[in-house]
Amino acid sequence: MGEVSADSITVEMLREACGTVRFSPLDVINTPMIPWCQTTLPVKTSGEIHIKLENMQRMGSFKIRGVANQFARRLKGDNFVTMSAGNYGKSFAYACKHYGSKGKVVMPETAPISRSLLIQSLGVEVERAPTTRLMDVVNRCVREDSMTFLHSYDDLDLIAGHASLGFEILEVVPCPDVVVVCCGGGGLLAGVAAAIKLSGCENTKIYGVEPEGACTMYKSFIEKKPVGMDAKSIASGLAPPFAGTLPYELCQKYVEDIVLVTDEEIKSAVSTLYKAGLVVEPSGTAAFAAVTNDKIPDISDKSVVVILSGGNIGKDEFSNFPD
Repeated sequence: MGEVSADSITVEMLREACGTVRFSPLDVINTPMIPWCQTTLPVKTSGEIHIKLENMQRMGSFKIRGVANQFARRLKGDNFVTMSAGNYGKSFAYACKHYGSKGKVVMPETAPISRSLLIQSLGVEVERAPTTRLMDVVNRCVREDSMTFLHSYDDLDLIAGHASLGFEILEVVPCPDVVVVCCGGGGLLAGVAAAIKLSGCENTKIYGVEPEGACTMYKSFIEKKPVGMDAKSIASGLAPPFAGTLPYELCQKYVEDIVLVTDEEIKSAVSTLYKAGLVVEPSGTAAFAAVTNDKIPDISDKSVVVILSGGNIGKDEFSNFPD
C-alpha cells in the first residue's frame, strides 16, 4: 500500500477498474443522476444542479463499487477482515457470501446495532470496538488468525473501483464546473476526483465534505500529512479514526478544498431529502448539506453535481431527526 503513489495512478488504470465494476457478478448499478429542478427539493441556486443517487445502489451505498474491484483481484475463498461503520461492511459481507469467502467486520461501538445485525445476517462475524482501537483489533486478527486485511478506504483497488462513479457522472455532465462529494477516510472522494481530473476536466472544482466532529481529511490538509482524531458524528460512516494515506495524496492533488458541516445541518438534510421522497442516511447527505447551507463557493449559474452516497438508514433511526 505504501509503495503506491498518487502520481502512479493513470486514467487507463481507472477505466480498467470501471469495466471490472460494470461487469461484476455483484451486479453494481449505474445509478440515476437527476436534475435538482425535477425534484421537490427547495431551490438554492440559479445553477444547473444534478444529484447522483448512490442511495439507490446495490447494498444501499457506493461502497459496492470498490468492493467489486477488490474482490475481483483477490483469491476466492480467502479469509478476510475489515473495519467499517456499516456500509463497507455490508458490501464486504455480500461479496464474501457471493465468493464463498470467510469474513469478519470490526465495527466502531458508535455504529447502530441494526447495522451489525444486518452484516451478521449475511454470514460474516462482527466485533465491536472503540473507534481508536479498530486497527488494533484488525492487526490482532491478521496476526493470530492469519486473516487478510481489506481496507475500507485506503486501498488502490477500492479507490479505482470508486472511480467508476466519477466516469458515470461524466457520461451525463461531460465537464461539470463543480462536484461535491462526502469524505470519511477519503476513498470515494479520491476515486471520483481522480477519474474526473484524469479524464481532462482540469477546470472542474471538486469539494470534499466532512462533519465538524469527524474532520480527519480537513485536518490532514492543514497538517500536510494524513492525521487521525477521536472522530464523533451522527454521520458514523464519515467518522474513521484516520485519513487514508493514498486518499490524502490523491485529494491533495485533485481536490479543491474540504468543507465542514455540522451534525445539525446533516440532520436537517436527512429530513429535507426524506420529505422530497429520498431516503438518505446521515453520511450520505453531507454533500447535499454543504450545498444547501452555502458552504460551497461560487456555484451560481454553474453546473454542479452533488452525490448522495448512501441510503442505509433504519426506521428506528428516523426518530433522531426533525419532522
